[in-house]
Amino acid sequence: MCPKRTSQLRKINLFYYSKYPNKVMNRSYDDFMKESDPKVQPLMDSLRKFCFSLGSNVVEDIRVHRVVFCKSFAFRWFVDVEPQSDSVLLKIQKSRSETQTVELGLDQDLDKTQEIIREAYNSIH
Repeated sequence: MCPKRTSQLRKINLFYYSKYPNKVMNRSYDDFMKESDPKVQPLMDSLRKFCFSLGSNVVEDIRVHRVVFCKSFAFRWFVDVEPQSDSVLLKIQKSRSETQTVELGLDQDLDKTQEIIREAYNSIH
């Protein structure tokens, strides 16, 4: 992305955050989930619980349409979780240059995905 475009996006984001500070910056996970499809809530809750089980330094960042989990020491994200209507879209940061996208259906087994998330968490130093 070109520097000018990045600068424009930052201005847009800062404008949005300054115009609607309570709507975006002070949202809790429960507030976020009220706007999500009830079908995906159990899956989102399971993924959230798993991410927090990885370590005491996991930080949850509630965004407008997704939840991002970071390792607090470096504040580097390792998984981005976005609820869909009947699935959850995960972007897993496997390394600084490699991101894996996984769409997890409501009836899919979490074991394989949890292992990928664990590896991403452990790769952050």
